[in-house]
Amino acid sequence: MRVLTLKGGRTLIAYFLLLCCMVRCTRRSRRDLVLENLALRQQILVLTRSSRRVKLKPADRLFWSWLARRLTSWRSTIAIVQPDTVVRWHRTAWRRYWTWKSRRVGPGRPRLAPELRALIQRLARENPRWGSVRIRGELRKLGYEVGAESIRRYRLLAGRRPPSQSWPTFLRNHAPHIWAADFFTVPTAGFQTLYVFFFIAHDRRRLVHFNVTAHPTAEWVWRQLIAATPWARQPRYLIRDRDRCYGGAFIPRAAELGIQTLLTPIHAPKANAIAERVIGTVRRECLDHLIVFNERHLRRLLQEYVEHYNRGRPHRSLSLAPPEERPIRLIATAGGRVKARPVLGGLIYEYESEAA
Repeated sequence: MRVLTLKGGRTLIAYFLLLCCMVRCTRRSRRDLVLENLALRQQILVLTRSSRRVKLKPADRLFWSWLARRLTSWRSTIAIVQPDTVVRWHRTAWRRYWTWKSRRVGPGRPRLAPELRALIQRLARENPRWGSVRIRGELRKLGYEVGAESIRRYRLLAGRRPPSQSWPTFLRNHAPHIWAADFFTVPTAGFQTLYVFFFIAHDRRRLVHFNVTAHPTAEWVWRQLIAATPWARQPRYLIRDRDRCYGGAFIPRAAELGIQTLLTPIHAPKANAIAERVIGTVRRECLDHLIVFNERHLRRLLQEYVEHYNRGRPHRSLSLAPPEERPIRLIATAGGRVKARPVLGGLIYEYESEAA
């Protein structure tokens, strides 16, 4: 038997420590000794199985999780891993055990129908500020009785959105109170420059007023605003650029009428996009195909085109309806007669079905 030798020849201390371990082992139960022997043998098995790095299998982790509950001195026995690692293994095994034990073995509560789940997600998506109880009330009005917990579970599938309205809703609520104003120029046959000034409403894209002049002044612009707002029909907000033709007194004078003027940034035509778009429409559909002789001629052309624009031209933003709404009668067959009405001498045509 090899004798443990310490530095300096102090073997007496080593024998004393060995004697203490033997006395301690005599006081321990046979069960603890067997478990400790089993733990040491298991570690030897792991070390002999691994070449360089210790590799533990699920069975090894399960063994130490089981041993940690039955051997009080398991922390001093284990050497291949840290004690905290064994504690983590035990907690993981505990969670998996109770997950398995609490699994649903029977049919349980029936799932909601796919149509009802889709309806819950639709209500949550279209009304992001509604809670589960509010959605439950709407479903009861429709004849569905669904618990708040089920609604809360399925409404999360619709996507998390901030409790705010969408931009289309915000714009639809404010569009009836917004007008836009702008100038655009038209050259004549005699190389004269004419200025067209107009107002357009944001809600129905309706051209409210326009006029033509060769010499725009601040007083002339103000008269156009007065002509466009009879009988207190003015908007709350007016979007325009920083053209000097408006004059410095335009903003305070408009404020007296209850109109707040919103100035667009410099060199930012997209800030007044609706006005810029209607200018492009007028040019593409009308002015680019005509030669204007004078101011009177331009005013007559634009008057006919604006009437077509407001009453007969479909708009994409209005679901292909004209700005001035009128009843549309849908016919089942295409056998009826269709009447064509020329606009601007046949440059554009409007069509309507004749009564039988």
